[in-house]
Amino acid sequence: MERAPTMNIHKSPTTLSRVDPLKHVFRRIFSALPDGARGTVVAIIGEFLGTLCFIFFAFAGGEVAAASSNKKQNEGVSTGTASKNPALLLYVSLSAGFSLLIFVWIFFRVSGGLFNPVVSLGMALIGAITWVRCAVLTVTQFVATIAASYMVEALFNGGLHVSTELGGDISVAQGVLIEMILTAQLIFTIFMLAAEKHAATFLAPIGIGLSLFIAELVGVFWTGGSLNPARSLAPCIVTKSFTSYHWIYWVGPISGTILAVLIYKLVKALEYETLTGEEQEELLPRPNAGKRRESSIIPLASIHSVEIEPTQAPQKAPQKPIQKEVMEPGQVLPTMLAD
Repeated sequence: MERAPTMNIHKSPTTLSRVDPLKHVFRRIFSALPDGARGTVVAIIGEFLGTLCFIFFAFAGGEVAAASSNKKQNEGVSTGTASKNPALLLYVSLSAGFSLLIFVWIFFRVSGGLFNPVVSLGMALIGAITWVRCAVLTVTQFVATIAASYMVEALFNGGLHVSTELGGDISVAQGVLIEMILTAQLIFTIFMLAAEKHAATFLAPIGIGLSLFIAELVGVFWTGGSLNPARSLAPCIVTKSFTSYHWIYWVGPISGTILAVLIYKLVKALEYETLTGEEQEELLPRPNAGKRRESSIIPLASIHSVEIEPTQAPQKAPQKPIQKEVMEPGQVLPTMLAD
């Protein structure tokens, strides 16, 4: 019989370039860069896009909450009534928390999804990233946050009203402590869920987003819920208005980051893995440290290939062969003789 002709499903490079020419161009551009520069450029792009999206939707949610608090549509946007309305406070907190959750989940495999200068600082202090990478990402985060602030101001009527200010007649010292505690809670969550690699690391964005959500529930009314120097600086630059206590949104988050680092170092020194039995029971197999699979786009971001040993079926004990007795002609069974 003649074999039916088969179709060649393998596409040539020319065909691939026709199907996705933009991807082909980007590959050629990035392949011309050295390995170290290529990884840094990709991290900058990912961090810029992630921070831009996170801040934009967080600020946009704040603008919607502030605008909906006005009784008259022709008046300027005011956050005064929004700060006294629990429903609007919840709306602002949800906007920030879920925006972080979504965009960290999208970009954490590209740049780490840090989006916050004090998060970059904390990661550098525990050795998760280099100080050079920390400096590069910090500058990127400030630029992206300022750009997102200008976008929100341009798109929504009434100007930008997401500046962080003290409320509830609290003192400056109280504001510093609140920002420090809330930031420490967020940074420590990131350390334990993202910096510590375990079977549930892929779910880290959920915990990080919820961590910011509960921090905003507490902080929005009292301090504006900054937890991020860039988040407080950008609206001040856009509106050209700085409060006399603006410095607390730098001292508080940085102090909280240092506090989170100290707690993390203490927990690591106590070897919590051995106390919880985490080293003995793993939901996922550990990666083989001997083999590394390099990414075609980011050679520095090597991915450990996981090797799973094939399970062998249990071997059964050898059984003795069954011997069949063949009766000769005229042979009588013992039971027949007994009868």
